[in-house]
Amino acid sequence: MTQRTGSGGSTGSHRAAPEHTHPDDVPVGTALAALADPVRLTLVRELAGSADWTRTCGSFDVPVGKAALSHHFAVLRGAGVVEQRDEGPKRVNRLRRDEFSARFPGLLELVLRDA
Repeated sequence: MTQRTGSGGSTGSHRAAPEHTHPDDVPVGTALAALADPVRLTLVRELAGSADWTRTCGSFDVPVGKAALSHHFAVLRGAGVVEQRDEGPKRVNRLRRDEFSARFPGLLELVLRDA
């Protein structure tokens, strides 16, 4: 699986910039597994209703701790569903709606329709 980095890089923070997998490089099973988890589904649905790059990781109301939340975002990045970048001390997110939908037509719309 090819890792491609996104456009945002680290802005002086001590952590490495997140690595992203482009949806073109994602097997269908990986995409389905990423979207099957209830916490990740909540993250995707909330991102779908938000403007790009406006939601920080801590702004989601999900019943998991910080480490688990980081894991869920890593799974979504690995499935090509989300992109993240650092802005100062915060990590912001966007749903890769167009890229993901080009790779898996109708899948994201189907998942969002049940919201």
